[in-house]
Amino acid sequence: MKKVYDNKVCFVTGAASGIGKAVCQALLALGAKVVAVDINGDALRAWVAEHGDGNGSICASTLNVTDYDAFKALIEWTLAEHRQLDFLFNIAGITIAGEARDLEIEHWRKVLAVDLNGPVNGSVLAYQQMVKQGRGHIVNLSSIQGLVPLPMEAPYVTAKFGVVGLSQALCVEGAELGVKVSVVCPGYVKTSIFAKSVMVNLDREKHLKSLDYYERYGISPEGCAQVILKGVARNKAIIPVTRLAALMWRLARLSPGFMINTLRKDLAKARSERKSTEA
Repeated sequence: MKKVYDNKVCFVTGAASGIGKAVCQALLALGAKVVAVDINGDALRAWVAEHGDGNGSICASTLNVTDYDAFKALIEWTLAEHRQLDFLFNIAGITIAGEARDLEIEHWRKVLAVDLNGPVNGSVLAYQQMVKQGRGHIVNLSSIQGLVPLPMEAPYVTAKFGVVGLSQALCVEGAELGVKVSVVCPGYVKTSIFAKSVMVNLDREKHLKSLDYYERYGISPEGCAQVILKGVARNKAIIPVTRLAALMWRLARLSPGFMINTLRKDLAKARSERKSTEA
């Protein structure tokens, strides 16, 4: 796998924590040159200062992925500095939990801006450059929720389904132009995203408890990064992460009705437990 990434220029968003940081660490170990960006630039730069190898193999910048012009400026800087862009990893993401009936339009806008518009911004910029180069690989982070509509996170599901569609459309169009595109669909990854996320009309402790089943089959960010990089090296169009995610995807394809009914029953049970607790 090292020969795929060695000395390659990799642009990684959401690099200050979780999957993004783990992807950066794995790429550095494989000899890549990493441009790491995150909205939390201070935390990212502190991590790079502590863990960078001192030979310029990684640099850190602040970036809000919803800002197209800022994204463009950093891609242009990367090209000026390295003269090529081999991989783009669109990892940055957020979520807001709650039933759709309880969410305001601003909740939707915030999630869609980061989780859908962010990957669109990066993909458009990278795709144009990679077509000119005649080579390159775009890697977009979706979720099992981009393949299976789990309840309580409708904006997140909407964004992640969109990322799958974006990735597959570019995968088809880019093949003869030398541009590869993969979409990553993890199940439960043991990061702080759920602990830090906004929850609307939900008891945080109970909601996190309800995720215990998925966590049981979860994976560390470092493990997730390894699955991602191996899948990308094999040019897989869709990369499910965790066995449970792969199983759910397979069931959803074989019997969409069965999966939807199962999710409805799980939601009905959660609502019932919630009512009994509130009574």
